[in-house]
Amino acid sequence: MASVPSLASTVQQRLAEGLSAALPEAGSADPLLRRSDRADFQANGILALAKQLKGNPRELATKVVEAIPANDVLKDIEVSGPGFLNITVSDAAIVNTLAARAADDRLGVPFNASAGTTVIDYAQPNVAKEMHVGHLRSAVIGAAMVEILEFTGETVVRRHHIGDWGTQFGMLIQYLIEHPHELDHKAEGADAEVSGEEAMSNLNRLYKASRALFDSDEEFKTRARARVVDLQAGDEETLALWQRFVDESKIYFYSVFEKLDMDIRDPDIVGESGYNDMLQETCRLLEESGVAVRSEGALCVFFDDVKGPDGNPVPLIVQKSDGGFGYAATDLSAIRDRVQNLKASTLLYVVDARQSLHFKMVFETARRAGWLNDEVKAHQLAFGTVLGKDGKPFKTREGETVRLVDLLDEAIERATAVVSEKKEKAGLSDEEVVENGRYVGIGAVKYADLSTSAVRDYKFDLDQMVSLNGDTSVYLQYAYARIQSIKRNVTDAEPTAHPELELAPAERALGLHLDQFGAALAEVAEEYAPHKLAAYLYQLASHLTAFYDQCPVMKAETQELKENRLFLVDLTARTLHQGMALLGIRTPERL
Repeated sequence: MASVPSLASTVQQRLAEGLSAALPEAGSADPLLRRSDRADFQANGILALAKQLKGNPRELATKVVEAIPANDVLKDIEVSGPGFLNITVSDAAIVNTLAARAADDRLGVPFNASAGTTVIDYAQPNVAKEMHVGHLRSAVIGAAMVEILEFTGETVVRRHHIGDWGTQFGMLIQYLIEHPHELDHKAEGADAEVSGEEAMSNLNRLYKASRALFDSDEEFKTRARARVVDLQAGDEETLALWQRFVDESKIYFYSVFEKLDMDIRDPDIVGESGYNDMLQETCRLLEESGVAVRSEGALCVFFDDVKGPDGNPVPLIVQKSDGGFGYAATDLSAIRDRVQNLKASTLLYVVDARQSLHFKMVFETARRAGWLNDEVKAHQLAFGTVLGKDGKPFKTREGETVRLVDLLDEAIERATAVVSEKKEKAGLSDEEVVENGRYVGIGAVKYADLSTSAVRDYKFDLDQMVSLNGDTSVYLQYAYARIQSIKRNVTDAEPTAHPELELAPAERALGLHLDQFGAALAEVAEEYAPHKLAAYLYQLASHLTAFYDQCPVMKAETQELKENRLFLVDLTARTLHQGMALLGIRTPERL
């Protein structure tokens, strides 16, 4: 089905036609329409137009109103103040537009089939290292943007740029050669199931033991450094052992992502090692084009606006003076691959704000090299830090970084306790309590992250996150479940739109907000701002609460009124369900 024009776009069109008819000299002037608390919409464009035409704004506004023919959308247009237009749409227009949205599986949201290809770089854990709270935001924000962009029509390629290369692997591989059973599993056999916890336990034990030996034994340190050379040279035995670390880490990664209710696929994981074969050529292309120059033996890119505390230029080092490659070489090679092989039109990096200078320099280097241009853009969706209740970076009592698994387990535990309190009233089985506890707990963690503007820090407060009150995912999940309960209990009516009925104020407010879903999503996708979708959904649930207080569904005065109110709450539930799904959050039927 074709997308459904919003009431705002229909009103905008009617006003534009009135402007053209009354003031042809104005050309295609913008009425500057927006939502208003004085009426349904307000148009302010005539004020600017009056200056341009050197006319009286109130008189011009009156002429425009008179030029708009009678229609079934605009109920009332009032000229206000110095020339504002306060516009009220008809109840029938609201219901008819919502009925068109309800008839569409996509709720009338446009699908741009000719949109480009976006490569999203997110969820970047490190091989042989535990995922901690700092990995949460990249995964959650990135996964939401994947869903949102795909829903609006973008072709999305997921990329998980895991840390799977570097000097520490010499230490790990050498230790494994000398202690060959450190990665063995308790369960044996080809079909044995290995838990993420066991995989991480093995890796942690091996990492600590190898680090202790590396720091205390000079001969082992020498052997470990030689092993790095073997790894970089592609020695078969060394690569096979390196692959064991990657595979063991993936068992662990996937267990964490599964707990986060996220879909991570093997082909989407292309770590630092995936670009090894491109590094030399990347350096050659940069040096031959003059984008990078040799400085004290290193291959560097300089920038006029990037200087250190001493006032001297701070370069982006692509290749070190000893011939080794840094992050810049890998990131620039990844850009080449994503643009030339994956045919990306947009590169989106969901990366900590503290790396902003690095990515600014990388993107500018890629532009100078011609890999980025007007047709291919790169954007860092920078995010802030997760803080504890005290407003300081989130740490354990011992001062260590919080393990991500522990944090998710605690969220599920708290949420399960909240769900259990409602068990009898909601008629939940023990299995549903466990399942809903997981959905509510993980949803709470995701929503707290996504409802904050990405670039801002936010406080991790589980008590607030699993609260039924306030701007939380539980409040939204409960709103959805409440609608499902009403639908189950109404046995004598079906959701049916009745445009002939007069709407109560709370019905109008809910209906007008429902109609903004497509516009809200378009803004979220364009600005890479999932917090704006969270804000839209919270406002929707708030309108629903006001609607419940003023407009009974089951005890509606007439059958038509019951059917129309059932229609409104059914469309609200579908919108909540779709919006939450785009944020990666489940909506249980009973809660």
